[in-house]
Amino acid sequence: MAQNTFQTLRDEIENGIVTGEFAPGERLDEAQLAARFGVSRTPIREALMQLSAIGLVETRPRRGATVVDPGPNRIFEMFEVMAQLESMAGALAARRHTEEDRAAILKSHAECERSAQSGETDSYYYNNEVFHRAIYAASHSGFLEEQCIALHRRLRPYRRLQLRVRNRMKVSFGEHAAIVEAILAGQADAASRLLRDHIAVQGDRFSDLIANLDRRSKPGAGSQGR
Repeated sequence: MAQNTFQTLRDEIENGIVTGEFAPGERLDEAQLAARFGVSRTPIREALMQLSAIGLVETRPRRGATVVDPGPNRIFEMFEVMAQLESMAGALAARRHTEEDRAAILKSHAECERSAQSGETDSYYYNNEVFHRAIYAASHSGFLEEQCIALHRRLRPYRRLQLRVRNRMKVSFGEHAAIVEAILAGQADAASRLLRDHIAVQGDRFSDLIANLDRRSKPGAGSQGR
């Protein structure tokens, strides 16, 4: 299975979990999912393993995979920590980036612009992921880069969902532009502040994210009727 096809499959299952189509505590049957998506059980099993690694499903012997609901408080806490890690990465990148780092940041920023102009939120998200990883690499702190990538991976479903909020993708790209300018100008304090604000989901932004997640509570949500 091609990587893009597998990524789409994993994202579809992921979307079903975070929007409540698959209810918390529901068992995810490999055979049923394979039939639904028209694939073998092998990529389904791999997708569930990846979702288990980021805490969206729990796998137990003889019980298979079940949906986990981390709850809004846990999600908020993860975004709080992510904001601080990215803030640190931005400050270090502003002080330590090389010409190679500069080129990688500018290239990924240009790819984000193309996706933003096309209006494709998932495409933008994956280019956005490359953009943030370019900043982590430019920090030249291996340990910080590892921690950022690990938490970024755990927050992937919520960051992707957040981009579907009206105008969020356009705003996100505008924030990227300011971040790039600060990093490449060597303005560590500004880069730190801008990245922290870019990731934090305070106030209305967190309310919008939770409102999207709360669709699971509407009549007809969950596994009924599938």
